[in-house]
Amino acid sequence: MFKVVRLIHEVRLPPSHHLQSRMMFYRSDKRSPDQLRPVTITPDFITTAEGSVLIEIGHTRVICTASIEETVPQFLRNSGKGWISSEYSMLPRSTLTRTPREVAKGRPSGRTHEIQRLIGRSLRAVTDLARLGERTIWIDCDVIQADGGTRTASITGAFVALGLALEKLVEAETLTAVPLKDFVAAVSVGIVDGEILLDLCYEEDSRADVDMNFVMTAGRKLVEVQATAEHQVFDDQQLQKMLALARQGVEQLIAKQQAVLSRLTLRQ
Repeated sequence: MFKVVRLIHEVRLPPSHHLQSRMMFYRSDKRSPDQLRPVTITPDFITTAEGSVLIEIGHTRVICTASIEETVPQFLRNSGKGWISSEYSMLPRSTLTRTPREVAKGRPSGRTHEIQRLIGRSLRAVTDLARLGERTIWIDCDVIQADGGTRTASITGAFVALGLALEKLVEAETLTAVPLKDFVAAVSVGIVDGEILLDLCYEEDSRADVDMNFVMTAGRKLVEVQATAEHQVFDDQQLQKMLALARQGVEQLIAKQQAVLSRLTLRQ
């Protein structure tokens, strides 16, 4: 009598293996989890502004201008200090479906208020307002196409526009040096399907479990951190990983800024 023996091969996966590994995770634009979208910064995009850029990060495109006014807000008059303020808007068809202009509603949305105040805070953090003197730099960020990360792209582009405008003041001998203390840029990081991703596009941002925005200087200092657990909470270990990924992304963005502002000499 013959016995039929069935051999069963059991395959054991290593403990560290999981379905969302870096080798297997798929992003719609085929980037790796730690990869920025393509970044292009075009200076002097608006010839009538003292400083301007078109910043393109993937399919997100923002026009950033810097305008100089020889006045300051009432609370700064006779203080010897200057100010930087920002406005932010999106074209109606910068999004997949038309968004009515906010002027038609009579006032900016809460989101717009939040973003333009964030842009202003980020730039003031790296500017010596006393050396700027009693003048205001108005930053206008207009999103012409949105595919996620419009606030971080606005901050990154606005810094370059600011630097270009300040260079004009030095060239005119109004200032002796550019009153900037450091470079500043911003990037998003999130958790999508359990994977930590750098620089979220809209498709990823819209379904992220965790969404974060980091504003950092070239000196690796934090200016602002925004974090939201959209669908799931996150722990200290994940936070540290997101911080490290953000630093990596900001360093690359600042390298792009420095390439445009190669003549910029920061305040000593």
